[in-house]
Amino acid sequence: MLQMDLNTLFSLQGKVALVTGGSRGIGKMITQGLLQAGAKVYITARKKAVCEEVAKELSVFGPCIAIASDIGTPEGRAELLQALGQKEDKLHILINNAGTNWGGEFDKYPDEAFEKVLHLNVSAIFSMTRDFIHLLERAASSEDPARVINIGSMDGLHIPTVAHTGTFAYTSSKAAVHHLTRNLAVTLAPRHITVNAIAPGFFPSKMTEFVFDKHLADIEENSL
Repeated sequence: MLQMDLNTLFSLQGKVALVTGGSRGIGKMITQGLLQAGAKVYITARKKAVCEEVAKELSVFGPCIAIASDIGTPEGRAELLQALGQKEDKLHILINNAGTNWGGEFDKYPDEAFEKVLHLNVSAIFSMTRDFIHLLERAASSEDPARVINIGSMDGLHIPTVAHTGTFAYTSSKAAVHHLTRNLAVTLAPRHITVNAIAPGFFPSKMTEFVFDKHLADIEENSL
């Protein structure tokens, strides 16, 4: 008989997960949730000291290991893949969470903003999924697929104005994340890997500190 208790239905016992941008914000929250569900979680971020400190903090919930890397570069991804491959022979869950933002006036919005934001928010998701595909395939089966989860945003589904500043690159990048997710889902389904995206709203993080400080009333009133 199927066990219908929550711990059984949502258990991640025996699963290995990797969370990019896992040292703060929603990445840290996701990591805690995975740990509490029973997974072994690797987190990666550029700052080694912070990454290791957060991994130590979250280890009270389960095995959490830090591997500092810059996933925005081929070298950083290769180092991450090598380090993880030395510890694990398969990867059940990849959370593509790392991202950045850039706000500014339309008339002065720099080209480098688009280049930086689109590179990390979109290109790195594709590259991470491609580079880690073999570890994901080793964990995948038709009965129990491997999982790729991309962190999009509600700002990729509508045009935000609550912060009263232009986030042209960010909103464009998150819309691209949702479409890239659909593309990858079709491509990887035959390989027993599911690809999904979520579209979070506002939550406390370093990226949203300014918005919460200056425009909390607008958020609470659900104002665009």
